[in-house]
Amino acid sequence: MRVWRRRDRMIQIKTPDEIALMREAGLITQRALAAMREAVRPGITTGELDRIAEDSIRSEGAVPSFLGYRGFTGTICASINDEVVHGIPSRKRKLREGDIISLDCGAIFQGWHGDSAITLGVGAIRPEHRRLVDVTEQALWAGLAAAVPGGRLTDISAAVEGSVRSHPHHYGIVDHYGGHGIGTEMHQDPHVLNHGRAGRGPRLVPGLALAVEPMVTLGGSDTRELPDGWTVVTTDGSYAAHWEHTVAITEDGPWVTTAEDGGFARLAELGVKVAQRA
Repeated sequence: MRVWRRRDRMIQIKTPDEIALMREAGLITQRALAAMREAVRPGITTGELDRIAEDSIRSEGAVPSFLGYRGFTGTICASINDEVVHGIPSRKRKLREGDIISLDCGAIFQGWHGDSAITLGVGAIRPEHRRLVDVTEQALWAGLAAAVPGGRLTDISAAVEGSVRSHPHHYGIVDHYGGHGIGTEMHQDPHVLNHGRAGRGPRLVPGLALAVEPMVTLGGSDTRELPDGWTVVTTDGSYAAHWEHTVAITEDGPWVTTAEDGGFARLAELGVKVAQRA
């Protein structure tokens, strides 16, 4: 591992062996999310989903990234409807038919982090909410496809924004929250915006790992934090969706460490050919 120092930023560059450990953390995170996906239904509580994730992560010899982070009390962030991110799980909060829920989860394995999020519908959801979820996921993959060696950080930002803006509905792109570097800490430099001009920022080099996470709303981009000090909601009450993957830049292109197949299939659909890995 080495560290780039750029002005006031310190950017961690990993060795291939360290990226392999991040892949293990990523797969543990992916399996915890898969377990929650299977469990999501009307009537289940966000606290029960939190327990499913914690049990899954610990059963694989890993530790939840979020639990205890700056005092956070959950293994997951569970954000429902107009909640954008950082919702606190609770055994008193039941999911209802028609909700959409963002489940954000992270795991630490042998000192290395994985971080990923999905947004799911609870039972039958409204068509505009399904489109919101799909548009946000598409934007995530557009950003991941731009995470190629030799590019610049804001190539990812521009790709995310371009994907969202390609749709006729004027979706809001949340401004004050975004992706980040990741490695031996969950949050590292650099910050990854979900909008902006391409061709700026640090060079994308092999060994750089990033969490890319678009947050998109049906309405405006403005948000506010609730009195609990964590939950971020849209100020206009519009629904929000949030998707995230951890990606490592390699000599062969992006390796999505939190995707079961490393991102191979989705990236191939977008014309990005990468080596298929375990």
